[in-house]
Amino acid sequence: MGRSQRGQPIDGILLLDKPAGITSNRALQAVRRHLDARKAGHTGSLDPAATGLLPLCFGHATRLTPYLLDADKTYAVTAELGVRTDSGDLDGHEIERVEPPELSAERWNSLLNSFLGPQQQIPPMYSALKHDGRRLYTLARQGVDVERPPRSITIHAIQFRELCGTHLKFEVRCSKGTYIRSLVEDIAQAAGTIATTAELRRLGAGPFDGSGMKTLDAVKAASQAAVLSWLLPLDAALPEWPAVALDRLAAEHFEQGQAVQPPENVAVGGHVRVHGSNGGLIGLGEIGADGLVSPKKVFGTTQKPS
Repeated sequence: MGRSQRGQPIDGILLLDKPAGITSNRALQAVRRHLDARKAGHTGSLDPAATGLLPLCFGHATRLTPYLLDADKTYAVTAELGVRTDSGDLDGHEIERVEPPELSAERWNSLLNSFLGPQQQIPPMYSALKHDGRRLYTLARQGVDVERPPRSITIHAIQFRELCGTHLKFEVRCSKGTYIRSLVEDIAQAAGTIATTAELRRLGAGPFDGSGMKTLDAVKAASQAAVLSWLLPLDAALPEWPAVALDRLAAEHFEQGQAVQPPENVAVGGHVRVHGSNGGLIGLGEIGADGLVSPKKVFGTTQKPS
């Protein structure tokens, strides 16, 4: 029997508080082993040194990862001013140190606000992006620096928190694809200095604000039954999508890939969560111009009521 068939068919989302010092995948696999889950994935890597919210998806929830990957993220950031490393964080080698300028809190707040809105950002060399089929961080470790095309990102909100010596602390909500290490370096450049990311903690991802996070130690110490009770239903990933409830016959047709008539009017062109007659989520659909719900993702009747 292949690996994909081993383990329990668990469905749901766990909000993990990833500890520093391990990769996101290592944290995921530790929880997966503890639950003996058949299928699992996470929704966007955190750097090994970073901590905070890492939504882990199990079973049918793994099919929702594209929506969570595209979602905005919120971070608490501590930048160490006057220091530059090759990786953009304190895990790297220091390559430059200067005396940072003494700027007021008001000046830092103004500088941070200047980064609001859509912009272009050059990804760091220490990233998982590929160049000619090779990861950039692999090239960086070999001392190779290649040109990286800028990428479009958006800073939705950014707020100064405090300045403690050479440590600048701020909070930022940004679009997918934003590299905080690059943002820190760009902010420092605007201030006429250099900086590296000293601490990074994810506070939010899409609809999740971090409340209800469980530490990896807590997961390992808990029974399987306790961890299963911590799982959020699939609906939690898409709370802004309207819900449509189908009767038994319509649900069967939907699960067979057929467009069905919803029992109530829903906006044309909108995406909806589709529930079966038992209240459980059976899939995701889209309302066409004819008012019918077309299946986009079908999970099946195994979903329990949320």
